[in-house]
Amino acid sequence: MTKTTASAPVLGTRALNRATLDRQLLLRRSGLSAKAAVGHLLGLQAQNVKPPYHALAARLDGFAPEALSELMADREVVRIVTMRSTIHTHTAEDCLTLRPFVQPARDRELTHFRKGLEGVDLDRLAVLARELVESEPRTMKQLREALVAQWPDADPQALAVAARCKLPLVQVTPRGLWGRSGQVALTTAEHWLGRPAGPAPAPEDVVLRYLAAFGPASVKDMQSWAGLTRLRETFERLRPRLLALRDESGVELFDLPDAPRPDADTPAPPRFLPEFDNLLLSHADRTRVVPKEYRGRSWQGNQAYRTLLVDGFLAGVWRLTGGELVVEPFGKLTRAQREDVTAEGERMLATLHPGTPYDIRFGTVVRGQPS
Repeated sequence: MTKTTASAPVLGTRALNRATLDRQLLLRRSGLSAKAAVGHLLGLQAQNVKPPYHALAARLDGFAPEALSELMADREVVRIVTMRSTIHTHTAEDCLTLRPFVQPARDRELTHFRKGLEGVDLDRLAVLARELVESEPRTMKQLREALVAQWPDADPQALAVAARCKLPLVQVTPRGLWGRSGQVALTTAEHWLGRPAGPAPAPEDVVLRYLAAFGPASVKDMQSWAGLTRLRETFERLRPRLLALRDESGVELFDLPDAPRPDADTPAPPRFLPEFDNLLLSHADRTRVVPKEYRGRSWQGNQAYRTLLVDGFLAGVWRLTGGELVVEPFGKLTRAQREDVTAEGERMLATLHPGTPYDIRFGTVVRGQPS
C-alpha cells in the first residue's frame, strides 16, 4: 500500500454500495428520459432482447417499454458488441465512439482464433464483409457462408468472429424491439446510422463518464468494465482532478469530487434487475453488490438469472413463468421486506406488462432459459 493510499479516507462496503446505486439510478427512480439514461449508464447489457427494458424499468420513473423501442426503431439507440465482447444497447453517439475506444480488446480477441484464420488477409476480409452487410443485412450464418466461399480452408466461425471484431456490426431492427421478434441480422454502424464513426474519445473522458455511472472505482474495476488493460496511466493523469479513497481491503478507489456518496444507512428499495445487468458486471470486485456468501448464486454454468436486490444487495433471483412472478430469496426476508418486494414486483409488472394478470409468489425459480 502506498503512502497516498494509506492516508485516503476509507469507504465501507455499505457506503460504497449506496454510492454505486445512486450513480446507477437504483437508489431512487430517475426522471431522465430513456435515451439520457442509456447515455449516462454508457449502455445497457443486451445479450438478450428484454434486459435493457427491465434495466430501465428498475431505474426510471414513468418508464414505458415503448420509449426504448421507439428509440431503437428510429435508430437513436442500437445493439452492438462493445465492452467485454458482449452486446450492449448504446446511444447512436456512443456506438460510433465507444466502439472505437474498445477496438484494442476486439483486436486481442482475434488472437484466440489465429489457428482458424491461417492464410486469411484480415484487411481484405473486413472490406468484403463490409460490402456484404452494407448491400443487405446478413445473419451470422449468411456471413459465414459468404466468407467461407473466399477462404474455404479457414474455420467458418473464426471468419465470422473476425468480421465482428474488425467491423462495428449492429443488429438491425426488428431485433430488439419490444413485443416483436426477429433474427439477428447485421450491418455496419456507419451504414445503419447514416454517418461515419467518430474518433475514439480520449481515455480521460471515458474514465470520467465511467466514474459518474459506476464510481467510486479502482483502475481494475474500469478495466474489467471496458475489457481493456493499461489504464493506470490515464487515472494517474487525472489524479489531480479526482478524489482518492480506499475500500476496507485497502484498494485505492477514485471518484469525482462532487459525485454523490450517500450515507451508508440511506434506504435502498428492492429492485428487480435483468440477467446480465450492468450493476453486477462492471467491477473487478463485486462485493459492493454481491455478498460473498451469494457469489455465483445468480449463475448456473453459463446461464444467468434475473436478480433481486434487497437493501441494495443481491438477495435472490426471479422469473416470469405461466402467469406467475416467482421470487426466490437466497435468505430469509422479514415480513416488511417481503411486502416491499411484492410491491416492487407489482410496479415492475404494471410497467412492462400492463393489463396482464400475474400472481406473485415466493418459491423456487425453475432453472432454465430466462423468459
